[in-house]
Amino acid sequence: MPDRQVLSFHESLLRESDIDLLRGPHWLNDQIISFYFEYLEKVIYKDIEEFLFVSPEVTQCLKIVSRNEASIFLSPLKATQRDLIFFALNDNENTSAGGSHWSLLVLSRPENTFFHFDSSSGSNLSSSRVFFSRLREPLGCPDADLQQHKCLQQSNGYDCGIHLICVTDQVAEYARRTDRVSGTPSISYQQVSRKRREILEIILELGGAI
Repeated sequence: MPDRQVLSFHESLLRESDIDLLRGPHWLNDQIISFYFEYLEKVIYKDIEEFLFVSPEVTQCLKIVSRNEASIFLSPLKATQRDLIFFALNDNENTSAGGSHWSLLVLSRPENTFFHFDSSSGSNLSSSRVFFSRLREPLGCPDADLQQHKCLQQSNGYDCGIHLICVTDQVAEYARRTDRVSGTPSISYQQVSRKRREILEIILELGGAI
């Protein structure tokens, strides 16, 4: 059967198979996280140019290209002019979609620090270090530090993408109020448990055929 299109939102396209991932206890894919990042950029933080939400697809490209080539992807995003940059980091080391774990890496330019939030502590530690080392110079912060920020740990093997989305919400709102990422309060299990439903409601509000 054809995979029915559910919603076209700017650069994001969601299909029935994506919605099925939200309805059940499943690992989230690139499409859902890309959609949510774009929703934050185009709706929630549309008036805050200092924030940049980088899609998983672009993040994956940045992981595998050279430092010199990274500027090709970062320049159109005006990344060197942004104060806060969110990366959806995956442990996949290939060019194709895949992987088994999501975590969030945030550059806070005012703090000259990359903050890594991993809901399965240590799982993406190596990926965060490699990505951080690769991106410091292209992002114009060669002396930046990397910190593993404390965050809520997932209670199952499939909610890392939901944790990433919830932490992104938390960090963005905290940074909007305080101009920093350090000290962002941990999310709660209640936030995690209701987030799938909230995303489905957002898709409906945007005209999604679900």
